[in-house]
Amino acid sequence: MTARPNAAPGRHLLVVDDDDRIRDLLKQFLSREGFRVTTAADAAAARRLLELLDFDLMVVDVMMPGEDGLSLTRWIREHRAAPVLLLTARGHADDRIAGLTAGADDYLSKPFEPRELVLRIEAILRRAGARPAAQQIVGLGHHAFDIERGELSRDGAPVRLTESEALLLTRLAQNAHTPIDRTELARDTADPTGRAVDVQVTRLRRKIEADPRNPRYLRTIRGVGYMLAPD
Repeated sequence: MTARPNAAPGRHLLVVDDDDRIRDLLKQFLSREGFRVTTAADAAAARRLLELLDFDLMVVDVMMPGEDGLSLTRWIREHRAAPVLLLTARGHADDRIAGLTAGADDYLSKPFEPRELVLRIEAILRRAGARPAAQQIVGLGHHAFDIERGELSRDGAPVRLTESEALLLTRLAQNAHTPIDRTELARDTADPTGRAVDVQVTRLRRKIEADPRNPRYLRTIRGVGYMLAPD
């Protein structure tokens, strides 16, 4: 399934939901609709991403362990201008009012049709003026990576990346502080075993790490894969 012609390509969404299945399904569906999607399993992970990246819209589940979606929405409203769409299993009028009072732009009750979610997201983005996302720069010590351009620099000077290195670093930066499985990272490479990814990681570490043997930013997560941990 390809993205619809009228979808907004490249619009960056943050999906925050503690349910792994729902989070993955939303990411798959919204990606097919032409959006770029980053996910977070809880409010703490969402805050870390929001400190690093700019998003066009956030889809936030209300009922989460620890800090709930209403509290996160209030924090977002104090620190970010991007709109928020709340998802919740509660459909009472009082719950909707609580969500809107917290600063949400819209409120969708579970269960819902994925198509309705897309229509609501598009409507919110139209109301927000369809502004392009701000430039997204990830800090890596003396290095900076521009996600939109796929460009790495050191103290302002460009650092050459191969196309595969740029794609890998972009994928990791879009999911900063989230471990990604090696086989998933290898999905778009010629070697599905992940060996090509290992080689690219080694090369990237030589370019961004002060000590490639003891990486600070591009970390190995044992039994899983790799994770980028920007400043």
